[in-house]
Amino acid sequence: MKSNKSAVRYATALLELATEHNKVELIEQDILQLLKTAEEVHDFQVFLNSPLIIIDKKIAVIKQIFTDFNQTTIDFLSLVTQNGRETVMIDIAKQFISLLKAQRGIVPITIISAQQLEDNTKQSILSKISAAITGTAEITEQIDADLIGGFIVRMGDHQIDASVATQLKRLKQQFV
Repeated sequence: MKSNKSAVRYATALLELATEHNKVELIEQDILQLLKTAEEVHDFQVFLNSPLIIIDKKIAVIKQIFTDFNQTTIDFLSLVTQNGRETVMIDIAKQFISLLKAQRGIVPITIISAQQLEDNTKQSILSKISAAITGTAEITEQIDADLIGGFIVRMGDHQIDASVATQLKRLKQQFV
């Protein structure tokens, strides 16, 4: 819980800094590259989480890996590392993107279904939830065969679970 709070605080500070210096798009690209690197190279997260590597070495390696980053981003990542928060650097980056989307009025919506939804079904779901959101919907679809049928819609902290698997679990609990 503490790491999430600190990630939000650092991400908020970075967004304010980026806005103040009119470098939001540049820093956004840097942060997206950082997230892509963390996703593609597992050793990068191991490196960040390692207590055996001294802070100065971590900062030097970050500067060496991300030579094309804006100086503001490099300075921020160095500050995060200097403050001993490099273990939550990826969380900070995710929170930054989330805050940036919220600032732009983009609402991320994830639709999880057992199989690929037909377009008319997808449109029906979106039309029903569009009344509950203000802003532009950013739709992500995921397939999870464990749902058996139906779907789950996630919008921030809200979740609508209309999956067959959940309905079966509820039935089982009623009978037990």
